[in-house]
Amino acid sequence: MRRAVAIGLKIPDNAAYTALVTLRRLGIDVARVERADIVRFADAPDEATALMAAVERDESLYNPNKHRVTVLETDAPRVGEVWIVQDNVDRPVGWRLYRSPDLPADTATLTQAAERLLCNPAIERAIFPK
Repeated sequence: MRRAVAIGLKIPDNAAYTALVTLRRLGIDVARVERADIVRFADAPDEATALMAAVERDESLYNPNKHRVTVLETDAPRVGEVWIVQDNVDRPVGWRLYRSPDLPADTATLTQAAERLLCNPAIERAIFPK
């Protein structure tokens, strides 16, 4: 079964903060930005807890002092999230944008953010929620 996890920081994320400030300067209405490393598994266990345990055992992916793991419901970006893929389709960077503290951004906002800042179309591609 194909599954994905999002590995985000517990500690302040300077890259997400810089993206937030820059997107606002570019006129894109966002209240919050989260960044996560997305890891996609082709043959993941069906149980979310088993997948999370496997990720937490892998020191190259996870450090309990600074990371938080979320097992995603589907192998696709969540609402308000765009995945940016450069070289490895199984390791995109997920950018989750919010219009207010708890309201994920709509597709138009995600598209603007990807086109203006988050994605360099010469070497990357953006994957949007379905």
